[in-house]
Amino acid sequence: MAGESELAKLVKHLNPELNEGEYVFVSMQNSDMIPRTDIIFEFREKEGTTLIMERQMAHQLNLSYDYVAAWITLKIHSSLDVVGLTALFSTELAENGISCNVVAAYYHDHIFVNQRDKEKAMEVLNSLQTK
Repeated sequence: MAGESELAKLVKHLNPELNEGEYVFVSMQNSDMIPRTDIIFEFREKEGTTLIMERQMAHQLNLSYDYVAAWITLKIHSSLDVVGLTALFSTELAENGISCNVVAAYYHDHIFVNQRDKEKAMEVLNSLQTK
């Protein structure tokens, strides 16, 4: 099932949703000991495997991190080859002093912002729908 690729429709129906909880990025050489059910995202790089998980799980596993994030899901099903969506919302967030880390999955884009910026990020994303 292909996602929406028309940028105007995507922006109008972003429907950002703030997921509850605190999330962290960790890097490890071997993540085999961590159950996949405890991992939100995983990506292998030469330097190590990056995992995104709930902060509480990282504490339980004694994993170090330096960034505590809030997780926002754009509920619109966007096409993986849509042009400009990430640039649009990341620019708007940047203009409001909010950094973002984006994960594009098959159905939705997921934005991780600093925990302290979550409410402002939601305001910015919601305001995009009415521009």
